[in-house]
Amino acid sequence: MPWPLQTLPKLPRLALLTAALALGSATPGLLWAQAAAPSSPRPDSTLSDTPVMGLEQLTRLVLQHNPELQAALQARQTAAAGVTSAGALPNPRLEVSGGHNSARLPSANPGQVQTWAVSQLIENPALRSARQDAARAGVRGSAEQAEITRQALIAQVQLRAYEALLRQAEAASASESLALLEQVRERVRLRVDSGEAPRYEIIKADAEIINARQRQQSAALQAEQALLSLNRLAAGQLPERWRLQASLDDAPALPGLPVLRAQADERNPELRALQAEIQRAQARLAEARASRWPGLELRYSQTRDPEIRQNQLGVSMQIPLLDTRSGPRAEAESELLRLQGRLDGRRAELGQQVLLAWKSLELARGRTEALSQGAVREAEAALRVAQAAYRYGERGILDVLDAQRVLRSVRADLLDARYQQQVARIELELLAGRHGEAELTPAVTPAASATPQP
Repeated sequence: MPWPLQTLPKLPRLALLTAALALGSATPGLLWAQAAAPSSPRPDSTLSDTPVMGLEQLTRLVLQHNPELQAALQARQTAAAGVTSAGALPNPRLEVSGGHNSARLPSANPGQVQTWAVSQLIENPALRSARQDAARAGVRGSAEQAEITRQALIAQVQLRAYEALLRQAEAASASESLALLEQVRERVRLRVDSGEAPRYEIIKADAEIINARQRQQSAALQAEQALLSLNRLAAGQLPERWRLQASLDDAPALPGLPVLRAQADERNPELRALQAEIQRAQARLAEARASRWPGLELRYSQTRDPEIRQNQLGVSMQIPLLDTRSGPRAEAESELLRLQGRLDGRRAELGQQVLLAWKSLELARGRTEALSQGAVREAEAALRVAQAAYRYGERGILDVLDAQRVLRSVRADLLDARYQQQVARIELELLAGRHGEAELTPAVTPAASATPQP
């Protein structure tokens, strides 16, 4: 909280305010708007050659090269081949046999005996149709599983990207704090050398500079780790050095809570996958019931011996006396009930997750507004007053460092609130199935055509 002006009696109030405003204008880095805004790049060849990618371009690259998604898409092709297998007709069967006929009576003629037969299974149409329905439901389930993987991957890319932006903003804020501390240390050194301040003040300033430098290095390292995790999701296909064109202030429009709940119930890929599994279980149950009568087998045979030729036409059918297929039917019914219970439970859980994510989004929005409009401005004003009071000998270096620490903490809270707002929004879009189809073609724009990212 800023110190009241009444606690500084030795300096006139008007003079102190004038000095504080002058100090604030002389050190523009204190203003949070300048700290959060993208800085202009230096005109060197390294930055101009670094490719810049937007979030959509990055998502397309990851979707194109991610191994897990490619495996899920291949599983869908495998399930599609299962439909062909389920619709295949049984092959006919050919039998050929031969032997020798020996004469036991004088009137009989010995010689060779040959027999051949061909048979064809006429499958139960209900059984074949149920098997095909189960295979088609498996294709839909595999497609929904691939969609689950795709949407989860998009959400993960967005989370990693905003985490990288958060760490970059923290590193920029730490760099600015380090520059301010170095300025304060120079003033402290002059006062210590002139005997106006004790020696411990320079020691305290040096310790704060060491801590600020460590924070800056740690945030920069975490930003690099977030970018490396994005490259891992893209199977190492991202450029070696690149910059992300996005901002923590991005706020895509979201519908109201009732619309999000309706979209989640209709478009959530997990629910759609469970519905496909239920359809497959229903087809399995119909298949188990129809398997009691698998079909008819038609058979034609011909036998030749030295005296006669015998032709036979027969029909065979399996009679369900010993095995009535009660076991497979009971298994299919139990599996159907289990999947139905999972679907009902997941639908109820999904509604609660949407509500919780919506509450988290509202909380993050409230925190962002409160911090950006109140706490940050008060902390900046408190630091300006403390620095002005220190310059005129009304405050010690510890007061200035404490004011800088409070401002740094409030800025960090504001960055975290903006990041949590993005996290809640991404979770809502994932639960509602709002991640649209992304083109699987890479696109990288040159740095000169995009807004630079700090």
